[in-house]
Amino acid sequence: MKMSRREKTESCPLLRNGEDLETAIRELDHVFVLFYASWCPFSRMFLPSFLDQAARGEPCYRRVLADEDEALIRKYGIEVYPTVLFFRHGRVEKRLDGLFHVGLSQGQLVDFVEYCSS
Repeated sequence: MKMSRREKTESCPLLRNGEDLETAIRELDHVFVLFYASWCPFSRMFLPSFLDQAARGEPCYRRVLADEDEALIRKYGIEVYPTVLFFRHGRVEKRLDGLFHVGLSQGQLVDFVEYCSS
């Protein structure tokens, strides 16, 4: 059965600010967090892949629309959109940074999730 876009976004809640992110990484043992920007074409191309991955269930997935929170972006050293950070026990354990003018692919995400989950 194919999931609707709404069901996919529900499996990957949008974190509104740094406080939401801190709460999520404190409460979840492990979580993949996508940092993306609405104005970035590579973010727009990658977001459906991230939502598809999140819809598969565990592990946990969250997303941060980075357009308006520059302090949060600096805190985590985000230089390219999209970027995925993997948090374990409240700390960044691994990261998957997009490439300038390339972004990220679904295959890279799948490999990253498998690598982090092993």
